[in-house]
Amino acid sequence: MKFLPTELPGVVVVEPQVFRDPRGFFLETYHLDKYEAAGIPVRFVQDNHSGSVVGTLRGFHSQCKFAQGKLVRAIQGEVFDVAVDIRRGSPHFGRHVAATLSAENHRMLYIPPGFAHGFCVVSEFAEVEYKCTEVYRPDDEITIAWNDPEIGVAWPAAEPILSDRDRAARPLREFEDRLPIYEGDA
Repeated sequence: MKFLPTELPGVVVVEPQVFRDPRGFFLETYHLDKYEAAGIPVRFVQDNHSGSVVGTLRGFHSQCKFAQGKLVRAIQGEVFDVAVDIRRGSPHFGRHVAATLSAENHRMLYIPPGFAHGFCVVSEFAEVEYKCTEVYRPDDEITIAWNDPEIGVAWPAAEPILSDRDRAARPLREFEDRLPIYEGDA
């Protein structure tokens, strides 16, 4: 398993070792000791699974008081996955990184607590699974505008398919008083 750091400290692309043979493939997606050795000492408490058609954009979502770390992977199709640093006082505040996650490349993206997450489906259909370090708390969730110019993501869909919640999302700066506080990078 390879752990590849990104430009944002704490956000890590995970490349599992894939064992292939005539039957198909096998890979390990999570191993506590290996993640801890790579500096990702997390305990996951909830798994989520979504299926979406091409052009669907989900996000940016985050929880504030009960910030979630997420380990995201595409088990079918391909997505453009994005993490945004939303920690008040962070030297990286508002910056983002993106990774292509697909059923073919088996890559995963670890997004630590204090970051918002979103993805856009680039294949005809995609299924995404992600593990969370906190349970979902709708009263603590914020939805940040996917097209916030201060974040500046170059999404692969010019006119994405959005939920009502994502369509009504607000710019990151409007949540500043609720955002998690930066406590240094790991």
